[in-house]
Amino acid sequence: MASKPRVTKAYTLGFAAAVTMVCSILLASAATLLKERQDQNIEFDIKYNILSVLELIESKDVEAEKIFALYDNSVKTFVVDLDGKLVAGRKAEDVDPKAEPDLLPVYARQDGDEITAYCIPTQGKALWSTVKGYIALEKDLNTIKGITFYSHGETPGLGGEIDKKWFTDAFKGKKILNTDGQIVSVQIIKGKMRSGEKDPQHKVDGISGATLTGNGLNEFIKATLEKYEPYFKTVRREVS
Repeated sequence: MASKPRVTKAYTLGFAAAVTMVCSILLASAATLLKERQDQNIEFDIKYNILSVLELIESKDVEAEKIFALYDNSVKTFVVDLDGKLVAGRKAEDVDPKAEPDLLPVYARQDGDEITAYCIPTQGKALWSTVKGYIALEKDLNTIKGITFYSHGETPGLGGEIDKKWFTDAFKGKKILNTDGQIVSVQIIKGKMRSGEKDPQHKVDGISGATLTGNGLNEFIKATLEKYEPYFKTVRREVS
């Protein structure tokens, strides 16, 4: 009789260990089997956002194969360094921003033999999260063609509105250079722009209750544009 508790305890521990082992094997197998699908979904999302901000596609309700084909046929990618020089033999898709912070990926919209717009990644801290997005510039590398924020953890209904079309559309047509040709970026202001607002071409309406989120975006968007400015200057000189 005295040995029964020990047998029960040993059985319970053995059963728990067996269940844990089986669950671990199942989870590991699921992760391995799903990795290819997960990687494809990530690639799809990235390429969709680049195509969207370059105004090459409007809806996400498109087969993955068509997204990939459109990207391959309409987007030229390359890499530049902090001095604005092209890095030979590198593609934007291959750059790891954490491991290679001095390499800057560029995604260009190509219509025939002509580059008609440029897209660059941007990211930084907002209020609660790291926000990731893309900025597209027209051929003049001064006018914003589009902007998207595809990954963030900001408050729904407040800072979380940064990914809404009504907000991102407000950036279209805004200028990043002042009359002296210096980077001033675009500022998300507190509240709405008033009639007669100074320099409206560099400002967009803020989101009510999300001033700190807007401040974070202002800071990292300008930092991104300044990092790419050596390359932008080179291109502007070539096309002027």
